[in-house]
Amino acid sequence: MKYKCILFDLDHTLWDFETNSSRTLAELYEAHNLQARGVTGFSEFRKVFSAINTDLWTKYDAGLISRDEIRFHRFRSILAHFDVDDEKLSMTLSDEYVMQSPKKGALMPHAIESLEYLASRYHMTIITNGFEEIQGTKLASSGITHYFKSVVTSARAGHKKPAREIFDFALAENGFAHHEAVMIGDNLHTDMGGARNAHVDTIYYNPEQISHDETVTYEIHDLKQLCAIL
Repeated sequence: MKYKCILFDLDHTLWDFETNSSRTLAELYEAHNLQARGVTGFSEFRKVFSAINTDLWTKYDAGLISRDEIRFHRFRSILAHFDVDDEKLSMTLSDEYVMQSPKKGALMPHAIESLEYLASRYHMTIITNGFEEIQGTKLASSGITHYFKSVVTSARAGHKKPAREIFDFALAENGFAHHEAVMIGDNLHTDMGGARNAHVDTIYYNPEQISHDETVTYEIHDLKQLCAIL
């Protein structure tokens, strides 16, 4: 086999962020009676969350804001969209979202079958920019902890994807050379760009089959295609 080590992104690649997030938002919307507080309609609430959350994480990955700014400003901005000015409510929603969302266990289609196939053939490591304290919860909630030898977070490595240093850290910790590894992820900038920075081969997971001009080693739209590549 060409590779000995697989580096996996977690959110949107294995852990179904959209499904798990939506379920959590629905619980919060009902528990706090947000409609009566002025947040008119769950569909719009979820849509606004998605836009603001994506923007904040893009800025975080680029090093423009800190992790605390995501937690402290995410729901404040969402409520402001609905002309709701309630600092206490925004912090309550933030705390409960961060606590409850990682406990949801939905995975991307064919994740388990693919991991079952790969686990007996490769050393597998999670490499993520996600918050240190909740990555283990996500893995445990979705029942996939045992497939991975280690979890490398940006906090532990001291660098965020796409910096090559987080890839260097993960490979050194696990005892592999860069040419022995391949990175699987859904983000062209952090996952694919970061792996290229570290001279690691890439498998771009693109379930929506969105067109792009980036150079990747392989591209898949279904995780089960990994079984043919690897």
